Amino acid sequence: MVNGPLRRLLLRLPASCLLCEAEADAWGLCPPCLADLPWNRDACARCALPLPEGLALCPACREAPPPQARTFAALRYEFPVDYLVSRLKYGGRLVHAPVLGEMLTAAVSDHPGPLPDLILPVPLHARRLGERGYNQALEIARPLARHAGLPLETRLLRRVRATASQMTLDKAARALNPEGAFAVDAARLATLGPGRRIALVDDVMTTGATLGELARLLLAAGVAEVEYWVVARTP
Repeated sequence: MVNGPLRRLLLRLPASCLLCEAEADAWGLCPPCLADLPWNRDACARCALPLPEGLALCPACREAPPPQARTFAALRYEFPVDYLVSRLKYGGRLVHAPVLGEMLTAAVSDHPGPLPDLILPVPLHARRLGERGYNQALEIARPLARHAGLPLETRLLRRVRATASQMTLDKAARALNPEGAFAVDAARLATLGPGRRIALVDDVMTTGATLGELARLLLAAGVAEVEYWVVARTP
């Protein structure tokens, strides 16, 4: 395994800690900042909602199972994770993407089981992509695909309608906001073959409305199974 400065160079990880600017060790953070991260180790297996230790599923997933088979969320969405994510999405700090991607890679690697057939980052609308210059979900997904040796799919899903940011809406509006915003490329899915298992990658999962809309579309189109891989889950 490649370590130290060469590893940081290959993965585009920063040499200084993204939080305190001390010398970075693993994943672009210094050891103390890395040790303080709020890892989401005790969580619902289906939706990754933080739970007391020993509980496998949250009440909501027991009563009404969601469309995804499972969810991996590396961290809880609280400080300093909210800072790292928001600076990536809204501050142009693209250097945060490989750091967050490495954290998510570690979380997924901690859970044994079969890997999906491909990784699919949540798409941005063309207007939002033009404003931002990059899709943060795609940039986070790159280390995952590289580590797992899985195809990184970017043509199967399209965002056909611009939507308001989920972070600006209340719970009821978030549930309705993604409806009709995405489309599956049926021709592209046919080339990938039937019965595919897909991991949807995104930065933050709050209500799961956006990911749920995508999962239902993919399952209706013939995908066998969908799981979510996200950097952070809101409590």
